[in-house]
Amino acid sequence: MRRPATKNRRPRSGNPRRRIRFGLALILLVFAIVGGRLVQLQVTDSAAYAAKALGQRLQEHVVPGSRGAIIDRDGEALAFSASARYVYADPEMVEDPQSAAKTLSPLLGVPESQLIDKMKPRATEDGSPSRFEYLARGVDISVGDTITNLDIRGINVAPDERREVPGHDLAANLIGFTSTDGQGLAGIESSYEDVLKGKDGQRQYEVSGTGQRIPGGFERNVPAKQGGDVQMTIDSDLQYQVQSIMSDTLAKKDAEFGAAVVMDSDTGEIVSMASVPGYDAADPFDYADDRRVDWASGAVVEPGSVHKAIVVAAAIEEGIIDKDSTPTVGPSIQVADTTYRDTHYHKERPMSIGGILAHSSNVGIIELAKKLGPEKLYEYQKKFGLGSPTGAGTQGEAAGIIRDPSTWQGSDYGSIPIGLGVAATPLQMAAGYNAIANDGMYVQPSMVSCTIDADGTKNPAAKPKTHRVFSKSTAKDMQYLLQAPVSVSDGTGTDAELPGYLVSAKTGTGKLVRDGEYQSGEVAGFVGFAPSDKPQYTVAVFAYTPKGGGGEVAGETFRDIMQSTLGHFRVPPSGEAPADITVFPS
Repeated sequence: MRRPATKNRRPRSGNPRRRIRFGLALILLVFAIVGGRLVQLQVTDSAAYAAKALGQRLQEHVVPGSRGAIIDRDGEALAFSASARYVYADPEMVEDPQSAAKTLSPLLGVPESQLIDKMKPRATEDGSPSRFEYLARGVDISVGDTITNLDIRGINVAPDERREVPGHDLAANLIGFTSTDGQGLAGIESSYEDVLKGKDGQRQYEVSGTGQRIPGGFERNVPAKQGGDVQMTIDSDLQYQVQSIMSDTLAKKDAEFGAAVVMDSDTGEIVSMASVPGYDAADPFDYADDRRVDWASGAVVEPGSVHKAIVVAAAIEEGIIDKDSTPTVGPSIQVADTTYRDTHYHKERPMSIGGILAHSSNVGIIELAKKLGPEKLYEYQKKFGLGSPTGAGTQGEAAGIIRDPSTWQGSDYGSIPIGLGVAATPLQMAAGYNAIANDGMYVQPSMVSCTIDADGTKNPAAKPKTHRVFSKSTAKDMQYLLQAPVSVSDGTGTDAELPGYLVSAKTGTGKLVRDGEYQSGEVAGFVGFAPSDKPQYTVAVFAYTPKGGGGEVAGETFRDIMQSTLGHFRVPPSGEAPADITVFPS
């Protein structure tokens, strides 16, 4: 039987219970995912997100660690840090960098392009947005107040310090200078950076999106630490006098530069060391590099006849002569292809040792050097401090040049004894002559007496190195003999005569060595000590005059500096009669 045809039917609807179960499972899955994510955010990753959010809200302030002062022997400030302001940007808050830079550039003296670059948003090392960028440091307080009143969004002002040098050019060659960020770049400022520099502190606090501080929010303070002080051996008042004398007298002969050193004969302390022309240590970058040179320790010059005292002292110490010897000296001497003559003409005849020094006899000195021998002369040059930096504490101190006898040839045997072909600094010659003044004992020159911690604790500087150059007896003989250039009527050093005081000194003329080559003109030197009968202070003066004629300048300068020094320290007049020296004994 045929099955009847089926009619069209609607599909059967799903099971309602099944749909409900499926929907419920789906909802539970969504809730599980959301819940898991919430657990991850609130438990697992909460600290990281909280820290990131806090980092975005934190505002940082650098609290500068005050830099220590540089003071003279009496505690007078030569350089110190004074209150100032620093200006910084929060790049996240600056709305219009170009407009802000245009307003701030003339106030800060910083190009607009640099300011714009610092105001642009940037990331820190940990990837978070930078909220602090220096725009300028050491800004005048009045300028800081002006910028504060401008109320530029994202631009802030905070307390800072800057270096003040009240004496400007006073001892600038020794003090040195700092960068705009307060880092020592030259002189004591640089060599004692570890002592002087303070340690910056930090202040952090939480701010709102508008940059306002959140009361009760996160806050952390790391206190700044103050740097220590450096006390120098320099006497500010004497330093001023010496620099003034140098400037005035050197101008008379159009000298390119000059240097003067004043040392305490007993201790080796440098009480003044001037370099002319100088510069203003408060604005050092307004001057060329060659104006910031310390010529006293950096100029390498031929000492010329100043060197002759080494030959005489060595000959006495080695027993070749005594102070009363009268060797026969001719008017000239031939060494290899060079003839050396005495500037004071005389016939061949006996000449006193004091007379050889008084007339600065080339022939007499060369004859003594021949008997002494190159090796012994070289030995005494080294004892005298030539060929090595003194280690007084100046930056870039030159070593000078003395030549091993194995390299001598031809006329070297004549020129080296009279101080030609030898290179030394004014400071080296001062320290060497000071050994004569100090009874034969070399004392390393020094210019720092101590450092002072922030709590006031004093740390004395290391004791200067010493060594004996020659015996006390030889030194006494030299103290006597070196009066001759000053006291003998036609001596080379009569410009140094001082009423009431016996002066022992020696003149010299040589060449300037620059980049390994001799320069035109001459370097005139004048080195000595006083009072001769009881030495208190040693003075060395050198002047480079490209056109020549520096001898007169050096002599006058030495005299005026020595007179100022003895008067400043109230040194009593000499108690003995001048040395009785005859150039040509009958």
